[in-house]
Amino acid sequence: MRPVWDYGIIADIEKERTGGLRQGRAARKATVMKRFGGKTVLVTGGNRNTGLWLVKKFADEGARVFMCGSTAGSTAKGLAALEAMGVAGVRAQACDVGDKAQVGALMDFVAREAGTLDILVNNAADQGLGLGGPLEMDPDAILKVMNTNVKGGFQVTQAACNRFFMKRPYTVGGAYRGTVVFLSSNTAMRAIRNRTAYCASKGAINSLVRSLALDLSPLGVRVNCCAPGYINTARWNDLPAEKAARRRLNCPLRKEATGMDIANVVAFLASEDSGNMAGEIVTCDAGCSCQHMPEDVDV
Repeated sequence: MRPVWDYGIIADIEKERTGGLRQGRAARKATVMKRFGGKTVLVTGGNRNTGLWLVKKFADEGARVFMCGSTAGSTAKGLAALEAMGVAGVRAQACDVGDKAQVGALMDFVAREAGTLDILVNNAADQGLGLGGPLEMDPDAILKVMNTNVKGGFQVTQAACNRFFMKRPYTVGGAYRGTVVFLSSNTAMRAIRNRTAYCASKGAINSLVRSLALDLSPLGVRVNCCAPGYINTARWNDLPAEKAARRRLNCPLRKEATGMDIANVVAFLASEDSGNMAGEIVTCDAGCSCQHMPEDVDV
């Protein structure tokens, strides 16, 4: 038998230790990558921009993913974009979330295809662009934006709860019946000019999330929200270079979010990693909302 100080033994122990560490890291990585294995997820507005990355994130982590765009054409374009991103197997049906009948049809589709739903991501949104300032804007324009952003998110959540979540048994401390994540915006806390309807709708979403969390948490349904700031989407890429650079300068982290940055936060809120969180508005805006004045404003 070799003595304990034998360098061969030490080398063997170190090899075994580091090999075990590598295996442990690989196992942990595999677990993280598949934390939504066996789960069914519905992403509204999953056909473009950040919605595409939300779908990709859940699909990459093992979920069976459903998504919708507001029209058949936009939904088909979304599926094509997802395929180009290497995401396959996503099921989709057009749904205007502001239309109760279409929401019911979407739930029927999920029930036929999967028979269950575990996670709902309310991402569909009307950006409220081109409506003008508050002095000239048509007041009915606010209702149009609210119809998608607030009423739409509410009635999809209501339908998911009644159709799927509330049919599962629940005891306090056990598995939750379902999880809902809304997408809001940092404009709910800090308004931007000439986007009255949009900012108002995002503020309403934050209040809706807290109210739903208060009422649904005792029933075993968690509700939380991610509030992004600037995101590198197609609209961002259309900005003049000088304007994009100025926006980055106004972010303490000096960068806008990627779609995957937002998807990572949403996935956290949808997962068991956030199992003791409800009614939270998690901001992901490169630090923009923590400052009193942008850096390029001379005070």
